[in-house]
Amino acid sequence: MVLPVEPEFEQALNELTQSLQPFLAANPQYQKALDIVQVPERVLQFRVVWEDDNGVPQVNRGFRVQYNSALGPYKGGLRLHPSVNLSILKFLGFEQIFKNALTGLSMGGGKGGSDFDPKGKSDSEIRRFCAAFMGELFRHIGEDTDVPAGDIGTGVREIGFLFGAYKKLKNEFVGMLTGKGLDWGGSFIRPEATGYGLVYFVDHMIAKSCPDFSLKLSTTIVAISGSGNVSQFTALKVIELGATVKSLSDSKGSLIASEGFTKHDILSIGQLKLKGGTLESWAGEQTGNRFTYYAGKRPWTLIPVVHHALPGATQNEVSGEEAEALIAAGVRVIAEGSNMGCTEEAIKVFEDARRAGKGVWYAPGSKPFSILGVQILTSHLTAIRSCQLWWCRRFRSRDGPEQPASCLDHRGS
Repeated sequence: MVLPVEPEFEQALNELTQSLQPFLAANPQYQKALDIVQVPERVLQFRVVWEDDNGVPQVNRGFRVQYNSALGPYKGGLRLHPSVNLSILKFLGFEQIFKNALTGLSMGGGKGGSDFDPKGKSDSEIRRFCAAFMGELFRHIGEDTDVPAGDIGTGVREIGFLFGAYKKLKNEFVGMLTGKGLDWGGSFIRPEATGYGLVYFVDHMIAKSCPDFSLKLSTTIVAISGSGNVSQFTALKVIELGATVKSLSDSKGSLIASEGFTKHDILSIGQLKLKGGTLESWAGEQTGNRFTYYAGKRPWTLIPVVHHALPGATQNEVSGEEAEALIAAGVRVIAEGSNMGCTEEAIKVFEDARRAGKGVWYAPGSKPFSILGVQILTSHLTAIRSCQLWWCRRFRSRDGPEQPASCLDHRGS
């Protein structure tokens, strides 16, 4: 059920429906299940009034889409970004259902957030917003009902403010939010999990389709978009394996490294991002001519040779024209670390290239890669609720590559 003002949700639904056509043709009894699952069980929308540092009241819209609880409590992030609207949150919540189901764990799907923009706000302003946001949201969430998490704009700082507000309102310390800091209930490997999962999945794709462009070779060129958690840890894992990362981006532009980013570069960018900084400001602080910043551009047309492209920023960040540029640059694997990172036009370009025998392979959505993070969060909640356990970094990362690989091996089943 799609409304005319919901283009992102309509796109996500159309992509899923098209991919299911052969299955539904052979099993028409499941058509009704698709009709039902596409309608959220509950949509919450509310006003969030908070006070800025000048004492002036500000207002934003708050949302929580509790999409499907057939398998367990709703589970999905809270996005804080000016672009947030009901269409985007419905598309994200809809995809979260299937992402969580892939883990084999008892989790439903949901998504929420606000059109509040943390960038340019003081810590005090963000804290006051989070307290006001949780002042309504707390009525609708809980460890057995709905467990939100972080997302774009919602990092450890914001989760801390939200958790503190919830604890004060409910007078209880429970696992009703994931993404917390390590010293107050967080989990090792969670920040890294989605980025690592993406690279594990891509590594298996490469082994099956184009081993000559292995991530273990420094001559393999990887283009990455975004510079948040997913993109940072995608880049770090690629660099650790041995390939060369040539790009990162943010909402203001793209940063190209002529000789590739180093581990130190990525860690430095990560620290800057925690403070709300931009890639442009980071590039301006660097000496030499290793980096070129392109304002208002995405990285896909800026690198002459690209072997693997990993969108990690937001939805619809690769257009049909940019997909053509990637094909011309020699791309072999395109795997989305972001949700619905490619437009429908871009997907058609990649699939046409694959059918034409050009050796191009496209992996849609973040579902197979994100399951590593989702599984860590859910296992962590279970451990905390039962006996206040925290695990070490090695324990959580030792089996990481297996689940994304399993998704690839069973893609046709």
